[in-house]
Amino acid sequence: MADPASYRPGSGEIPTQPGVYRFRDEFGRVIYVGKAKNLRNRLNSYFQKPQQLAPKTYAMVHTGASVEWTVVGSEMESLQLEYTWIKQYTPRFNIMYRDDKSYPYMAVSMADRFPRAQVTRGAKKKGTRYFGPFSQAWAIRETLDSLLRVFPVRTCTRSVFKRAEQAGRPCLLGYIDKCSAPCVGRISEEDHKDLADQLCRFMAGDSEKYIRKLTSTMETAAENMEFEHAARLRDDIAALRKAFERNAVVLSDSVDADLFAFHEDELEAAAQVFHVRGGRIRGQRGWIVERVEDLSAPEMVEQLLQQVYGESAVTMASAPVDAELNLNEIPRNVLVPVMPENAEQLQEWLSGLRGSKVTISVPQRGERVQLMGTVADNAKQALSLHKSRRAGDLTTRSASLQELQEALDLPDALMRIECYDISHVQGTNVVASMVVFEDGLPRKSDYRKFSIRGEAARDDTASMYDVITRRFKRHLAEQQERESSPQASGEVDQSEATEPAKFAYPPNLVVVDGGPPQVAAAQQALDDLGITDVHVVGLAKRLEEIWVPDDDFPVILPRSSHGLFLLQRLRDEAHRFAITFHRSKRGKAMLASALDGVEGLGKAKREALLKEFGSLKAIREASAEDLTRAQGIGPRLAEKIRAHLSTDAEHSEDSGPVSE
Repeated sequence: MADPASYRPGSGEIPTQPGVYRFRDEFGRVIYVGKAKNLRNRLNSYFQKPQQLAPKTYAMVHTGASVEWTVVGSEMESLQLEYTWIKQYTPRFNIMYRDDKSYPYMAVSMADRFPRAQVTRGAKKKGTRYFGPFSQAWAIRETLDSLLRVFPVRTCTRSVFKRAEQAGRPCLLGYIDKCSAPCVGRISEEDHKDLADQLCRFMAGDSEKYIRKLTSTMETAAENMEFEHAARLRDDIAALRKAFERNAVVLSDSVDADLFAFHEDELEAAAQVFHVRGGRIRGQRGWIVERVEDLSAPEMVEQLLQQVYGESAVTMASAPVDAELNLNEIPRNVLVPVMPENAEQLQEWLSGLRGSKVTISVPQRGERVQLMGTVADNAKQALSLHKSRRAGDLTTRSASLQELQEALDLPDALMRIECYDISHVQGTNVVASMVVFEDGLPRKSDYRKFSIRGEAARDDTASMYDVITRRFKRHLAEQQERESSPQASGEVDQSEATEPAKFAYPPNLVVVDGGPPQVAAAQQALDDLGITDVHVVGLAKRLEEIWVPDDDFPVILPRSSHGLFLLQRLRDEAHRFAITFHRSKRGKAMLASALDGVEGLGKAKREALLKEFGSLKAIREASAEDLTRAQGIGPRLAEKIRAHLSTDAEHSEDSGPVSE
């Protein structure tokens, strides 16, 4: 551990203005981001006597190697910059609110030519409107099924849509009037987008308004003796009411609010939010957070609001501008258990995102206090459930890392493990993958892909030597650059604040997919580069043996070993990543070779064909008219492509099994 005194800036060097500060470790990684009204007072508090620091704050300042700060003009600017940097760097010592489970959302892909409504989980995509989250997937599926009667938006996947478009026949939903069938031209592109927009507005809070409008139209139709039309409207109204009958009425009809509550212990806290729109609970979501710092309740509330509404701001920025939908993302009222210290700045920030005034308050009496109690009960149950689940998960993960360290007789704990795999087809299109596990969990942002050419592609050992050499040459170059310009504590400009490249972080252990030859090649690459603090092992598939360099006998772990299971997960993930990259590269190469000689068909147009149809087989089966759907392909060029492929029909789509 570093001595904080070695990088402590002089007290007189630190300004007294508001700003944002960052601690970095010896590799230049940002490990903590914070903000302060007075930078000098705040930073000096980190360098007091060690025994006066909280345990995790002590670990943070001793892991750090430098501290830097950026002065801003106001507390409002520091709030925005702190959130931006936390999202950019994901510092290990910042408190990070993690979803306590994967919540289902209703999503409408408004960026598509024909928007699709679906139930989805996971990361949000640009140009897609999300509604929820919902606590049960079946609830939102039933809701969507009811809404399709009134808003028959497309729900099929891209492949199903293209198949129906090519066949000229809609799917079953098109026949039972739960899809407007844009695939066969029953509805225009503009009208279908308008239908999807109406669905979004209904989900965004216009439900009662829309139902009242339908009711008025139904009554008018009945007065005009248009009884069949009135009956259809009556059934539509019933379907819409059914869609939301399970949403309990908890507050008065005019109330739009988000209610937050916490339950915490010494190490962790659980947060819950109820999204109330029009007096009804329209969504619920929960987070679990490790208490890295000894934060007070007001500070935890501030961090939570930053993360929740910062995500909403990103979603709204990527979606088409729509003031009414933005109002649904951030309500007029945000109810919290305690007021954050900088409530005024938070209200100003949220009001700017919403486009109208937002109030943060603590409920004092009545129905809102009762509902806050319900939210708090949910937070308490969520923390209890998380602890019971995590006890097994954390114990298993820690046991697997410790077991591997002991079995391989390694001096350091396995904080970072990298695994490499080679993939090819009979020596062609050779590629490699690098996957990274930190603390026993995948870190997908650090995954890398390699294309291998020339002499390095002659066999697996040469390919492995090439990949390891390339990866660690980058590491050495970045290490040398870092040493030539050592980190210094002090003020930095916001635009100059950069994160070191991912290759700058060395692993404790390198795992290769294979036996002694691959292990020897990897070790030779490290030896040639003069790297001695990175250890290498190989995992052979057939008997799951662990091979170490210069050892005639493998390390055998029991089949029930947690350490062996972790290595298998690493190997399988590297294999999956390599195969995915190889198939993508092979598909482009096959398309290029199959279409060589077509006059006027360059690289960009070949890629447009592959993007539109997905495979060479689909391109072969497409008609000339279908081919014109690809960008840049006109009728004359489509005829040339059809003629070329028909004379080359004996060309095989697949050239053999992929090497594992």
